[in-house]
Amino acid sequence: MPETDALQRTAACLAVLAALFAAWAGQNWYTAAHDGAHAYSRTRDAVLQSAEQGVQNLSTLDYRDVDTGLATWLDSTTGDLHQQIAQGRTGFTDQVRKARTVTTAKILDAAVSELDERSGKASVLVAVETTVTPPGGTPVTKQNRLEGRLARTPGGWKLSDLGQAPAGTT
Repeated sequence: MPETDALQRTAACLAVLAALFAAWAGQNWYTAAHDGAHAYSRTRDAVLQSAEQGVQNLSTLDYRDVDTGLATWLDSTTGDLHQQIAQGRTGFTDQVRKARTVTTAKILDAAVSELDERSGKASVLVAVETTVTPPGGTPVTKQNRLEGRLARTPGGWKLSDLGQAPAGTT
């Protein structure tokens, strides 16, 4: 019987160790899931995704479907930028249709440079490659570094300002 007692004690000891490990792992998981840094990183990721999509949307336009493209621009923006697009929409539509260009964009890289969750404001830097194809012409590709501002809206994070990033020394 001594072997049975030793086996039972070993099994009980392993069961206690497994229970302690499960409690420790559960506590660590709970702490990590409810940590403020985790929530902040989720917000930062949402800002980055919205910025990349917004810049791509504002850098893409096809003269054959300008209305849909500009509606996407409006959906991607808020504040003064939204107002500028809305106010200049008719004239811009005429210019694009007359030029008959197709502009496409590809996001090369992006980063959140500032994020203030409390005020619902963020700043981003985005590297984008745009290709403009004129009618019957050779496509022209250009890379730009853009600086954008985003604001949190009921519909998510949207661009409130977008422009060339200042050239700096590296």
